[in-house]
Amino acid sequence: MQAGFKRGSKAAVLTLALFSMGFTPGAGAFAPVTKECADWNAYRTFASRFIQADGRVVDFSTPAQQTTSEGQSYAMFFALVANDRAMFDRLLNWTRANLAANQFDANTMRLPSWQWGRKADGSFGVLDPNSASDSDVWIAYDLLQAGRLWNEPRYTRLGEALAAQIVKHEVASLDGIGPMLLPGPQGFQIGDVTRLNPSYSPLPVLRGLASAMPKGPWNALAENGYKLVSVTSPRGFAPDWAAYKSGQFVVDPQNADTGSYDAIRVYLWAGMASSADPLSKPWLAALGGMRQAVAQTGIPPERVAVSTGVGSGEGPLSYWASLGPYFKALGDDRGLGLARTHLAVLDAPIGSPVINNREPVYYDRVLGLFGAGFIEGRYRFDEAGRLVPSWRSAC
Repeated sequence: MQAGFKRGSKAAVLTLALFSMGFTPGAGAFAPVTKECADWNAYRTFASRFIQADGRVVDFSTPAQQTTSEGQSYAMFFALVANDRAMFDRLLNWTRANLAANQFDANTMRLPSWQWGRKADGSFGVLDPNSASDSDVWIAYDLLQAGRLWNEPRYTRLGEALAAQIVKHEVASLDGIGPMLLPGPQGFQIGDVTRLNPSYSPLPVLRGLASAMPKGPWNALAENGYKLVSVTSPRGFAPDWAAYKSGQFVVDPQNADTGSYDAIRVYLWAGMASSADPLSKPWLAALGGMRQAVAQTGIPPERVAVSTGVGSGEGPLSYWASLGPYFKALGDDRGLGLARTHLAVLDAPIGSPVINNREPVYYDRVLGLFGAGFIEGRYRFDEAGRLVPSWRSAC
């Protein structure tokens, strides 16, 4: 406990409460936001609720009050879109120290552990040392774009070093198709079955990596990511997971043919890709089932059996966030209007009346920053996958 706090005082009680939730003593409760992004209310709210002052992104809805490499990677992207370099550095430094054991530089680079949080004994640390390729490609992309936009070679070197580790440990050459992005280095190739996650291959990010490192497998990963989605979405709905066996894509042996919370990002990434990308229209065309479902019912189904197209439930706010760019790319004004209406809650002050009497949760706000930020014009991707933030021309 910091000096100057009296036992039983409000400050002491608050500090103990924050410490019990995994906050770093002395770091302060939440990370400050710089003036450059002061007009992005949703970003400020997200930072105030979920980012510690030391740069740790916390999902309080989980029992372990976990931090994931995915959460760190997304927050780094939002900080870059907001031109918030101080926040970007805090997020990067926390990731380096806690998820990569300080082995995160151009000469000694390791893939970050994907999960960190409260352990069974009450202490905090790495819960699962395996890495997650979706967050790894996003972190590499964030660093490369930060190096370009902020003219900082140090970020570029880190991004290149991380990308090299992704290629070494998280890319496999599958018979009959070539390079595919594995979900992680361990546990996804079991016998003759390779498990795959369609949401782990965001087209604009892979194009951006290819633009920065043209000798890498990134364009091939984009092509094969499209093949994965087009084959495993026979009714226009993406599955959460799929597999590759005996030279063909098959239903995932563990998750069957369900499309839900993982798969919703597939529509988001497709919607954000530049229309000039040759894979953009085919990728969107492969996902037409979701557009039809919303047109018929006015809501996105929470879960879909992708082999039959039969949906159930009502998708939460995070689904509308993901579908905003998708509807925009398709030129679907009705769908986009519905998404905008739902996403308006993200700009409301904390404690304001919310849709369905529910405060937006962590994942709502994360995907909300992606989706709402995109349809508001705060950022876009060019035909080479390079980030074009609005501050680049406005500041």
